[in-house]
Amino acid sequence: MNAPSMPCRPVTAADWLDRYHRIRAETEALAAPLSPEDQTVQSMPDASPTKWHRAHVSWFFEQFLLQPHLPGYRCFDPRYAFLFNSYYVSVGPRFERPQRGLITRPSAGEVGDYRTHVDRAMTALLGGASDALLHRIAPVLELGLQHEQQHQELICTDILHALSHNPLYPAAREGWRWPVPATASTEAIALRAGAHPVGHRGGGFAFDNETPQHTAWLQDAAVAAQLVSNADWLAFIADGGYTTPALWLSDGWPLAQQWQAPLYWCRIDDVWHSHTLGGLREIDPCLPVCHISYYEADAFARWAGQRLPTEAEWEAAEAGGALGNAFGHVWQWTSSAYSPYPGYRPTTGALGEYNGKFMINQLVLRGSSCVTPRGHARPSYRNFFYPHQRWQFSGLRLAR
Repeated sequence: MNAPSMPCRPVTAADWLDRYHRIRAETEALAAPLSPEDQTVQSMPDASPTKWHRAHVSWFFEQFLLQPHLPGYRCFDPRYAFLFNSYYVSVGPRFERPQRGLITRPSAGEVGDYRTHVDRAMTALLGGASDALLHRIAPVLELGLQHEQQHQELICTDILHALSHNPLYPAAREGWRWPVPATASTEAIALRAGAHPVGHRGGGFAFDNETPQHTAWLQDAAVAAQLVSNADWLAFIADGGYTTPALWLSDGWPLAQQWQAPLYWCRIDDVWHSHTLGGLREIDPCLPVCHISYYEADAFARWAGQRLPTEAEWEAAEAGGALGNAFGHVWQWTSSAYSPYPGYRPTTGALGEYNGKFMINQLVLRGSSCVTPRGHARPSYRNFFYPHQRWQFSGLRLAR
């Protein structure tokens, strides 16, 4: 979760309330099929329990909106700040992230009570807000809603990782299916050498890491209109992609020796399957490959005789309007380090400490995935993860 560059519409209290309750309800809808046991488990330090996500986003509204701006507000439980703060060092101490699965209490039901308490208070805050107060809190309110949508995606990715350890291959969401990608051109998108604008262009919300817009100089290049598919990846596996040292970066080669395929893939009766949010599914060769690390994406690109695009190339190609399936399928690894744009300044105060301090040792992904909430994607969005991580819905497209 990052700090905002600007608020965006809606502008009336009624609009804000409607959007607030809709987004909060979407979080609960994701959690509804999960048992209390499902919501408590933490399968690795990078993931968090569903129950923790639900409570954390509620703590955000309580900490940054209700306590400063709603007179007489009383915290549901003052101890929750320690349990459900994430990275806000300046706000206070936090429970250790790798041990969030040990927070068996409060229960999932009590977290639901906490959310109801916060929702009632937010309704009171917005319902009684003057125009001046609404204008003042709008940037933080917008940030809180965008933040909750980020955690909606994390609820999906984290519960999938947790359930993948169950040999029964349980479904997190019965009936869930991979979205079918639209037909994309087989022609690569040509980029001419020259200056290209990169970054948020204004006209709506953006996180601060998407700003300021600046000019990037690109050389002649071409970016694939199509995402790399499962069929492409099966060919990579068959050709020894995971066992050929020359294809791999040095840091990634020890991991390649532990992997045989993307995360969640398994062979059953000599047929490749994947554990999905809807349970076990046979691999569809036509779908985009998913759940791969940067190391795997880079090795595949080298095997294909190409490379990964930079994030500036990705954004320039998307601006041309011919980038197929850029959104709603898989996040796409780029070769760009997650670093500040020229002239970047983090937001002051606690809300600014999450983003800038993480601009080290991570790579940028662009686009959005099939579990990114609707309306949460945009061309300038910069997702970022460490190169070994692959539990996110991450794939790739090639460049040359």
